[in-house]
Amino acid sequence: MTAPFGWYVHVPFCSVRCDYCAFATWTDRDHLIDDYLAAMGTEIERAVAAGTPAADTVFVGGGTPSRVPAASLATVLAAIPCQPDAEVTVECNPDDVTADLLRTYQSAGVNRVSIGVQSMVPHVLAALGRRHDRDNVRAAVDVVRAVGLPTFNLDIIYGAAGETLEDWSATLEAVLEMDPPHVSAYGLTVEAGTPLADDPARHPDDDLQADEYELADERLAAAGLANYEVSNWARPGHECRHNGVYWGQHDYLGIGAAAHSHRAGRRWWNLRTPERYIAAVAAGHPPEAAGEMLDTATRRAEGLQLALRTRGGVPLDALDGDELDGLVERHDDRWVLTRAGRLLTNEVAVRLRGD
Repeated sequence: MTAPFGWYVHVPFCSVRCDYCAFATWTDRDHLIDDYLAAMGTEIERAVAAGTPAADTVFVGGGTPSRVPAASLATVLAAIPCQPDAEVTVECNPDDVTADLLRTYQSAGVNRVSIGVQSMVPHVLAALGRRHDRDNVRAAVDVVRAVGLPTFNLDIIYGAAGETLEDWSATLEAVLEMDPPHVSAYGLTVEAGTPLADDPARHPDDDLQADEYELADERLAAAGLANYEVSNWARPGHECRHNGVYWGQHDYLGIGAAAHSHRAGRRWWNLRTPERYIAAVAAGHPPEAAGEMLDTATRRAEGLQLALRTRGGVPLDALDGDELDGLVERHDDRWVLTRAGRLLTNEVAVRLRGD
């Protein structure tokens, strides 16, 4: 069986930059959208001419991909060669989702969207710096079903300043009422250089986040969504295949500013700003900013760290699981994190044997 190959497409434009966001995104560069999308089209053409494999998965992230004209984004996506059963995902702001937008995406092969919900509680959304209308989340899900997309994801975040366990419970309840086939739930993290990092009073409480994670796992599992990676739950057959490319250390190509790629043990990333990316492509230069070759030991260590986060776990010889009572459990010839272990993934990961 051939290993899957992924394509990632980065759209760095947002209307508002969230206080916790450290991604390569901009709120003041909309005048570059047309030139940027054209540059991505050129980068794709060159990659195809160079023999880049057809995509088993495509993921359009950002930023806010649904902010740019849907027809223009569809033109970019249509240039990517895809396998017949490829999974093609676009991240969307719930306020942007309409039947016309999704049908335009579908014309370019999109069969999955990931909707940025974050919270269904107004004061928590405000604390996160999110401005979308929570009622538009339900409307967006209705439209996804109406146009016949076969699957979708709802993204939520726990640990915002002022969020109580009751608030988080309300978000989970509202999300599950929409019967999603996939949910990603991420603990709010403090990234250097963000407004959140500069305001310690708003930093998340570790104990509360642990309680929130356990509540999420209980509620989602009870609703039939199985945890298959620390922060991801899905109904059978609705797991995100694109994320599986990363977790399985398979090859992928990143298109656009700041996009990362990996081929045959080499990892590289593109120029970070849209202006420099556009200029490099226009000049006929590769937009690569830097890269590195990964040696065998590094590849193995990273592979074990990634595998540990998934329900497949790691081989028995990668851990002394008997010394990690309650944090891992044996599933045949693998050690797999328990719920308690998922809360302490980093602590367990330092015990991995990379040799």
